[in-house]
Amino acid sequence: MLTACATPDLIVEITMQPVRRYGVDAAIFFSDIVVPLKAIGIDLDIKPGVGPVVAEPIRDAAAIGTLRPIEPDDVSYVTQAVRALTAELGATPLIGFAGAPFTLASYLIEGGPSKNHDHTKAMMYGRPQLWHALMERLTEITLGFLRIQIAAGASAVQLFDSWVGAVAPEDYREFVMPYTSRIFAGLADLDVPRIHFGVGTGELLGLLGEAGADVVGVDWRVPLDEAVRRVGPGKALQGNLDPALLLAPWEVVERRAADILARGSKAEGHIFNLGHGVLPATDPDQLARLTDFVHETSAR
Repeated sequence: MLTACATPDLIVEITMQPVRRYGVDAAIFFSDIVVPLKAIGIDLDIKPGVGPVVAEPIRDAAAIGTLRPIEPDDVSYVTQAVRALTAELGATPLIGFAGAPFTLASYLIEGGPSKNHDHTKAMMYGRPQLWHALMERLTEITLGFLRIQIAAGASAVQLFDSWVGAVAPEDYREFVMPYTSRIFAGLADLDVPRIHFGVGTGELLGLLGEAGADVVGVDWRVPLDEAVRRVGPGKALQGNLDPALLLAPWEVVERRAADILARGSKAEGHIFNLGHGVLPATDPDQLARLTDFVHETSAR
């Protein structure tokens, strides 16, 4: 996985495959949220069936001090791939990608994926100064990584916060939101759409709307018309078909997709998408039918 994420030809090929196969309206840059951490020297690997695993978890000030800002030369393969992709895509937009500070912090503190985020929350609640120092470093790394992608030609960017649904709203406001807001503010001068997505964030949607993105991603747990109310005015929404529905018969998928399009029409803008990633067992033909259905329905 990490080899693919650091090889320009592979990045281009993997990014282009869904565009060629399904005719989607935008390409999403193929990468992983830990790529910038690997690029600055963190000893980590992505293990099959597990996910990112950090050799030495970061749990003290000395370890945090090893996290340096990212430079374009650290990820020259990203710049090369983005330039090649924009040339091949033409008018089709390319969406850049980065992991958000909270999720990166969780991987670094826990040493890998975690069900309860025990060590993460222990630092957040019990050693807040250390927590804020870590989040400061990760914010600069993430912002730098996104700006590198935009400088190379990305048309929009998405900040992906896989684990932020693990925190309560008041904790999000105190311990997380200042850093996501700083990232979005740090991109404002580049005049590209900014998307913010998290998993299990139904109770956080209003705060995600306040954090500064132009588009708020919604997973499958909250109906889009309710998400419109929670997020508030001035934002577009992205989402939110349950990926597991694609394992059901087409008639079920069609009905649920139509319902999402109807509910999404109440938003100020709507990007149809799944509420999370495609499940490995998904029939590619279902994705093709879904893309065609959304295009045909939206054109009416």
